[in-house]
Amino acid sequence: MAAAVRLVSEQGTTALSVTDLADAADVSRQLVYLQFGDRDALLVAAAADLVERELLPGAGDAGAPRRARMLAMARHFARHRSFYRAMLTGSCAFAMTRALNRLFGSLITMAGLREAFGDLDDATAQDLAALITGGTGAIVNDWVIDADDPLDPEELADRLLRLSAALAHSDPTPTPGGRPR
Repeated sequence: MAAAVRLVSEQGTTALSVTDLADAADVSRQLVYLQFGDRDALLVAAAADLVERELLPGAGDAGAPRRARMLAMARHFARHRSFYRAMLTGSCAFAMTRALNRLFGSLITMAGLREAFGDLDDATAQDLAALITGGTGAIVNDWVIDADDPLDPEELADRLLRLSAALAHSDPTPTPGGRPR
C-alpha cells in the first residue's frame, strides 16, 4: 500500500497499471488481484490505510482541542496533496470519497451530536452525521484539488471551525492570536 501511495504521488495520477503497482511493491500482479480484486480497490485501500495510520491518531483524539484536530487533518491532506488530488480526480474518486466519509464519520459520536444539537432521535442524528461528514469532505476535496499552492492548513482549519460554530449556533472562542480554538 505504501508503494501505491508513493507511485500515485510521484505520477500525479491513478491511471497506473497493476503491473506498475505490483513492480513498485515488489509483488506479483496475481497477488494484487487476489488481495484487492483490481487497481482501484488497491488504491482506495492504500488511501484508507494512510488515513488510519497517519491522520486518525492525531485528528481522532477527542481530548485534543478542536482546532488542533482540524489542523492535524488539514496538514495531513496538504502533506499528501499530490496523492489525494489524484485519488479525488481519478477513476476511483467515488469510492475514495465514500471511504473517506466512512472514516471521518467514525469520528462523529451520537453523544457529541446530541450535546451540540439537543435531543435527536437516532435516525436524525445519523443523517446529521452524514451531512456534516459529506459537507466537510466536499470542502476538503475542493481545497485539495483547487486551492492555490502552497496549501494553507491554518486557513482550512479556521474555515471548518467557523462552520462548526455556525452549525452549533455558537461563536467560536478566539485565542490570543485571534483564531478560533
